[in-house]
Amino acid sequence: MAQTTCSFCGRNKKDVDLLVSGISAHICNLCIEQAFEIVGEDKKNKNSSSKPAFNLKKPKELTQYLDQYVIGQEDAKKVLTVAVYNHYKRLQQKQEADEVTIEKSNIILVGDTGTGKTYLAKTLAKILEVPFCIADATVLTEAGYVGEDVESILTRLLQAADYKVEDAERGIVYIDELDKIARKSDNPSITRDVSGEGVQQALLKLLEGTVVNVPPQGGRKHPDQKMIAVNTENILFICGGAFDGIARHIGKRLHTQPMGFNSSTASLTADRDNLLQYVTAQDLKAFGLIPELIGRLPVLTHLDPLHKDTLKRILTEPKNALVKQYAKLMAMEGVTLTFEEGALDFIVEKAVEYNLGARGLRSICEAIVTDAMYDIPSDSSITTLVIDEAYARSKFDTSKFKQLQVA
Repeated sequence: MAQTTCSFCGRNKKDVDLLVSGISAHICNLCIEQAFEIVGEDKKNKNSSSKPAFNLKKPKELTQYLDQYVIGQEDAKKVLTVAVYNHYKRLQQKQEADEVTIEKSNIILVGDTGTGKTYLAKTLAKILEVPFCIADATVLTEAGYVGEDVESILTRLLQAADYKVEDAERGIVYIDELDKIARKSDNPSITRDVSGEGVQQALLKLLEGTVVNVPPQGGRKHPDQKMIAVNTENILFICGGAFDGIARHIGKRLHTQPMGFNSSTASLTADRDNLLQYVTAQDLKAFGLIPELIGRLPVLTHLDPLHKDTLKRILTEPKNALVKQYAKLMAMEGVTLTFEEGALDFIVEKAVEYNLGARGLRSICEAIVTDAMYDIPSDSSITTLVIDEAYARSKFDTSKFKQLQVA
């Protein structure tokens, strides 16, 4: 009786774990595994040889998407969407005879707390077709000290890309709270500044483009740990920070006066509530960023402070506006929730008074609706809740929020 053998390698059935039979041939598990590796390597070579194909979103299309969630900040939207669009185009650049290489343009966003720096980046992440992550600069320290190394930023990007290095190398990273790593004075540090100037220096090569050995699970590096090499040359970095106090440096540079008007500074004094619109690299240097870092963040834009009209629109207009969120929460309990104009105006007035930006709207709303959200789930007789100015004022006045001192 003839023995059944693999048609590819000739092994007997008893010498292998599995033998798959076809119409007129057989294949063993060893040949299947080898064929699988060959096919995978072939696909990898084809993908690496071709340019990455993106569904290019034009700047205006990106802005239209952002407009559904973020109110105002037209300048910041324009700068961000153009940078992202150019980032896509740069990755599709073909090497031509003129050998013109498009450099990436990392961005820095300057704006007061609650104006939407992080929210802009998060919203942009929803439409982008590249890996995206948000990192916090406040936890970073120099290598060898308690805290996180700058390489941990790329660990988050790798996680967002499911550890596919090729995808991560064309991703976008948002570094938040950049102002918190500013050095304490305009002079170079004599002593070691492990969480300030030291972190800025560690970020230099990362922003410019280099091959970084990244620990796949994050944390500290150690000699026996397996590293993943990531090239940051095609990674776009967007940095943001409140830069509290930078307006003083801008005012000093523009020679604005804290009070009064004169012929030379009248126009600038009129805009003293929004001096950030005049921010330059010189002001960032005076604040405490080292010149080498500023040079690697060539695109600088600002976010406007939020005024009453803008705050009211933020409450009601975006797709995930606070009023819509509370209405949906109440609808899940079978209750129809309505905010009257007077209540909205009161919430906005308090947000401006406490100077917390859009983030403060949520805190004030919570102080007003917490009692209702506590009682309504246990009382099925309530089907409608109307929040007017008198109700909002009474609930706010009895909350701990009222005890805060207004600067």
